[in-house]
Amino acid sequence: MTSIEADTRRAGALAAGETFAALESSASSTRFGHVELTHEILEWAARNYGEKLIVASNMQDAVLVKLGAEARPGVDVLFLETGYHFAETLGTRDAVAHVYGVNIVDALPDQTVAEQDALLGKDLFATDPGQCCNLRKVVPLQRTLAGYDAWVTGVRRVEAPTRANTPLVSWDERHELVKVNPIAHWTDEQMDAYIAENAVLVNPLVAEGYPSIGCAPCTAKPAPGADPRSGRWAGFTKTECGLHG
Repeated sequence: MTSIEADTRRAGALAAGETFAALESSASSTRFGHVELTHEILEWAARNYGEKLIVASNMQDAVLVKLGAEARPGVDVLFLETGYHFAETLGTRDAVAHVYGVNIVDALPDQTVAEQDALLGKDLFATDPGQCCNLRKVVPLQRTLAGYDAWVTGVRRVEAPTRANTPLVSWDERHELVKVNPIAHWTDEQMDAYIAENAVLVNPLVAEGYPSIGCAPCTAKPAPGADPRSGRWAGFTKTECGLHG
């Protein structure tokens, strides 16, 4: 992509971000409830980026996949196949592909788990989780996104302090493409209600007490009343896998 093309796409993303931010701020006085605003954002993304649009999902639930498939049937769905997932997560991925008719794009690391163990020592996640996430998530993500013009994420502001200011649409400087966060404004209660009202597929681990699901070795049940993400990388100061900056 040339610098002129990048500048044009960046300007378009920032303009769209301002437009949708204005719609969000006036939602109480317009027809745009939280779901309607999300539909509007995704329809804009599908209209502008078509086959160059990809929806990212960790398969905790299929809310974003369902919404993305409504805007663009058969949309590509990015799944980071780290080699460390719970069986329930892989089962959810396969069910999602069948139920919502989407195209799963498995983003694979350069090395299998066994190859990584042989090269860098067994269970890198236990000694250097940051490097493990980089090799098995960040690098595969970057390589996959290079084939697209825009990506859709399920980041929500209520999930963590680091996500509190997430815009609905922005320009992703790291990957040089448009980043769409169409459910950034949804509360936990709104997510739960949408799942219940629409019979959305949910990873069975959620019902077992896992409110934030990542790789199996680095995901534990949080203590009652604790931050939902406290079960991720327990024992480390790490709170993000590095996918969103």
